[in-house]
Amino acid sequence: MSNLERSPQETACGGRAAVAVEPVRELLDGRPVALGGPRAMSVTRTLPNRGRRMVGAWCFVDYYGPDDISRSPGMQVAPHPHTGLQTVSWLVAGEVLHRDSVGSLQLVRPGQLNLMTAGHGISHSEQSSPDHSPILHGVQLWTALPDRDRHVRPHFEHHSSLPELTDTGVTVKVIMGELSGAASPAAVYSPLVGAEATLEPGADTRLPLQPSWEYAALTLAGSADVDGVPLAPGPLLYLGSGRSDLLLRTDTTARLLLIGGEPFEEHIVMWWNFVGRDHDDIAAAREQWMRADPRFGTVHRYPGDRLPAPTLPTVRLKPRGRHR
Repeated sequence: MSNLERSPQETACGGRAAVAVEPVRELLDGRPVALGGPRAMSVTRTLPNRGRRMVGAWCFVDYYGPDDISRSPGMQVAPHPHTGLQTVSWLVAGEVLHRDSVGSLQLVRPGQLNLMTAGHGISHSEQSSPDHSPILHGVQLWTALPDRDRHVRPHFEHHSSLPELTDTGVTVKVIMGELSGAASPAAVYSPLVGAEATLEPGADTRLPLQPSWEYAALTLAGSADVDGVPLAPGPLLYLGSGRSDLLLRTDTTARLLLIGGEPFEEHIVMWWNFVGRDHDDIAAAREQWMRADPRFGTVHRYPGDRLPAPTLPTVRLKPRGRHR
């Protein structure tokens, strides 16, 4: 899943001044985004948000489903480019076929991780297969690469097995980074964590956190109390920093996504599917994509045309943090 808005705006992100230095409970409502047009599949975007731009290195969160795609082609995202980020694909139901310009062809299913590191530049497509499942449900996330790594060689990883932590009525799968000594095999470029907690009815547990990191939680299915806040699918609950643990409770079955990390001190600019350091970075990447520069390669075996880039805003946005 990628940013397919027809008129995306440049967004300034990052900087420690934008981080809550104490525990908070901020519900960030998402906005609906149609992927490719008003009749296309819709997602709920909670990062970047007017209230918060990033959570650690996490800079993009799109939640979608559960969608009945039994009478439709499902997800059909044509080849498009990325720079300066990692894409993290995580499914609750259904499957998505990934193709990219470094030669990857991989179907991802629930409980498995597709991780694409764009680095200097990559292009990819995402599709539901012709014999897809009737329900599609998941979340797409990005992490911003720090400046020292943003031009790293592009590469792709698929992890069908990920480490788990267990407690009474709770299973936590570590998708990215590390949590309580359990480390995902996925490559990371900043200190961060992404984990899915599956809670059974009556579950009552505490997840260990690092007080110097900031965190947020998103409910994927069901409903749970997160640090005393009832959280259903939709909004992102920003938790700030300064916590050594996080209380999770539920009376029903629930699935929650926890993201967090060390505050991302660098300032970045995001536009469409690019992460750069200023407007010139973004403009150069767009121009290279439009003239089919070798920087982004070619997605082979895709049965269709690639996506054109939207028109770039003329305003030259300077990156800046949000001051409290």
